[in-house]
Amino acid sequence: MSAPAASSPAGGSVLAFDVGGTDMKAALQDGSGKFHSLLRMPTPRDPARPGDAVVKEVAALAQRYTRDYPQVSVQALGLVVPGLVDEGTGTGLFSANLGWRDYPFAQRLREETGLPVAFGHDVGLAGEAEMRLGAGQGLRDAVVLIIGTGIAGAVFCDGRRVRGGGYAGEIGHAAVPTGTLCACGAHGCLETVGSAGAIVRRYTERTGRAAAGAKEVLHAAHNGDADAAGVWADAVEGLADGICHLAAVLGTEAVILGGGLSQAGSDLTGPLRRAVDSRLSFHRRPGIRVSVLGQDAGLMGAALHARGLTGQPL
Repeated sequence: MSAPAASSPAGGSVLAFDVGGTDMKAALQDGSGKFHSLLRMPTPRDPARPGDAVVKEVAALAQRYTRDYPQVSVQALGLVVPGLVDEGTGTGLFSANLGWRDYPFAQRLREETGLPVAFGHDVGLAGEAEMRLGAGQGLRDAVVLIIGTGIAGAVFCDGRRVRGGGYAGEIGHAAVPTGTLCACGAHGCLETVGSAGAIVRRYTERTGRAAAGAKEVLHAAHNGDADAAGVWADAVEGLADGICHLAAVLGTEAVILGGGLSQAGSDLTGPLRRAVDSRLSFHRRPGIRVSVLGQDAGLMGAALHARGLTGQPL
């Protein structure tokens, strides 16, 4: 792949990193907003030092990008992570899936790379990117709901993202009737039934047969597997419960689905719309949309946040 120009009318280049519960993505974004050398790899894990494992990998990748593109001036680095975060201090407060508590990501990355570091919540910044550049354009009251290993949302009211001190948007940890014991320690969390990870786990528990992913469970349901169909239906019902809570409390005008499960398309959106409609009465009925930015939403959010440090936005 050809290297991006060292400068462009829109400014210089930034590095973007999106750490997920299963995979981590990285890319260099040039001044026009184009991604280069997009990489995807398993999220680095170290039970004893989970935050350090991520910082070590990000710093190594940053060094690799600067080596591979010596003519490019990288101006800043953007990192997004799951869980509870304090974007103001650059701290990962807690991640149930990845294991860190009160880890100073921004400080450690500045020390390791020498670059200005923008740090934020993966879903929060993916949501900001989706609202600015994707399916949320023109909306003021919306929730960007990312469904993958877990479930989390970016909540927008009157055009602003609701942060709640880092606690807002943890929709995957809202209780639903069919939820079970969660890794966070609570019982009944939505992501124990409605996430892609839960679909795989629950199918395996029912059948004793391992599935490679939620897509395989959906394929089995299409082929007449009653257990697969039941697990999929349970996920849809749980998600509908969660969306109806959002409609009742926030008056949400649209829910934008992202993450791996959104790739199911009409197999998800069709039954989900019907389930939501059947539960609501006088409420504003939220539209169900699918992310335009897709799997790149988190990276784009990280890049946009990094550009905020340079004074050269897209």
